Amino acid sequence: MTLRKLSIAAAMIAVSAGLASAQDLAAGETAFKKCFTCHEISETAKNKVGPQLNGLDGRASGSVAGYNYSDANKKSGIAWNEATFLEYIKDPRAKIPATKMIFPGIKNETEAKNLWAYLKQFGADGKKK
Repeated sequence: MTLRKLSIAAAMIAVSAGLASAQDLAAGETAFKKCFTCHEISETAKNKVGPQLNGLDGRASGSVAGYNYSDANKKSGIAWNEATFLEYIKDPRAKIPATKMIFPGIKNETEAKNLWAYLKQFGADGKKK
C-alpha cells in the first residue's frame, strides 16, 4: 500500500471509531431509561430514590451528599470505575449485599458497557466532559 492509501485507511478507522463511540453513548442513554426512575444525571440532578450519578467515574460508593445510603454501600470500599460498575450493575445485591438498590441488574454486557460510557461522560458538576 502507498502512504496515501494508508493515511486514508487510518482516517476511515478513526472516523468509524468516533461513530461507534457516538452509537455507544446513544445506546447508553437508552439504557439509562431503566435507571431514571430512581437516579438523575445532569447539571440539575438531584437525589431521588437513589443518589444522583454525576461524577460517578472515580467516586467512592456511598459518598453523595444528602443521600441516605445503606451501611453496606458506605462500607463497601468501592471506587467506581468501569470494572466495578460492570460487576455491580449485572447484580447489585451480589456485589453489595444489603444495598438498598432493588434493581435486578443488566445482564447484557454490551448494554452495561454502553450505560457506563454514557454515565462516565458526566463530571461531578453534571456537565458533559
